[in-house]
Amino acid sequence: MALKFTKLTRPNIRKLLSEGRLQEHGITFDRLTNSDGKYSVNIMVDGQRVHRVIGKESEGVTRKQAEEFIEQVRSDARKGRLNLPKGRKTILQFDQAAEMYLKRMEEEGGKDLKMKKMRLNQNLVPFFKSKPVVQIGSFDIERYKKKRLTSKVAPGTVNRDLAVLSHLFNKGIEWGWWEHRPAKIKRLQENPGRITYLTTEQIARLVEAAKQDQNPHIYPFIVIGLGTGMRRMEILSIRLEHIDLERKTIYIPNAKAGARTQPMTNELAEFLRGYIETAEPGQEWLFPAVGSKTGHTVAIERVFRRVVKNAKLDPEKVVRHTLRHTAITHLVQAGVDLPTVKRISGHKTLSMVEKYAHQNGAHIEAAMDKLQDRLKAAN
Repeated sequence: MALKFTKLTRPNIRKLLSEGRLQEHGITFDRLTNSDGKYSVNIMVDGQRVHRVIGKESEGVTRKQAEEFIEQVRSDARKGRLNLPKGRKTILQFDQAAEMYLKRMEEEGGKDLKMKKMRLNQNLVPFFKSKPVVQIGSFDIERYKKKRLTSKVAPGTVNRDLAVLSHLFNKGIEWGWWEHRPAKIKRLQENPGRITYLTTEQIARLVEAAKQDQNPHIYPFIVIGLGTGMRRMEILSIRLEHIDLERKTIYIPNAKAGARTQPMTNELAEFLRGYIETAEPGQEWLFPAVGSKTGHTVAIERVFRRVVKNAKLDPEKVVRHTLRHTAITHLVQAGVDLPTVKRISGHKTLSMVEKYAHQNGAHIEAAMDKLQDRLKAAN
């Protein structure tokens, strides 16, 4: 039932003087000294005090949004009472759910656990704290997005946080912690920007600088990155037994989007043949590291920056992932169809590959020239 207001009405709000206040149905409106207005809510829900600043008039906030917040809180409370997982006596709080989620994901062999743990412990848990998960509403999600963006965090970074939150919601349903998703999560629109990639001349300089470097791993790391588009850890964790020189493939059991077989060029296959033939007896990894817990090299950042500098390139712009960007971009610019590029790069969707089709690329001009030639032939 809609609330009826006699005090907190539009005429009264407009007439309210500086430092004045209007209160009704748990909603408070304060007229600030700078003439701006601020809405806040202070109500009791299921024996808990909920006090929240909704926002200011200058931010586009109205009384209606305060009403919607109250309705959302009460609706979430009703769901919380109705949707308790069977056998549980209390509602699962977010910080508890996060800890249990990480433990279960580790037991199930979940992917990208390090980043999930970082995003939960550094960002999501400090924000949602001990709030019952089933009481997290869309308004809370929007508050989280606003807080992160106010901290000058890029929309893409916020979306990665939201992806972890969404996965936690989904797994909670699968594990019987709650029956329905607590809230709908809308991702932020990301600015695709421009992908940094190397020209053929820059590639030659980088490869030559890697050849001259004293580190024995950096040269093959760069050659493989440029020749396949594989991610950093996919390259560093290559097992010799997973390299098939006859089929010219590399098996990647723990790829980001799931296990896949990575194709490679004839030249790269011959390059790797030399490394395999000279490997030590019993050598397991292509990039072995005696002191590493994994048995293979896991960090190559410092060496990579040194090689980039020696190649007269900017280490702030040319990073390890630039090798992947470069390989995929040159595939697209060579006219390879996007489904094939997706198969080579291991991306989940075609939309993730489309961003590599730079609008000012020479391949675009070549395509338009082909269209022009066909139109001329038709006349």
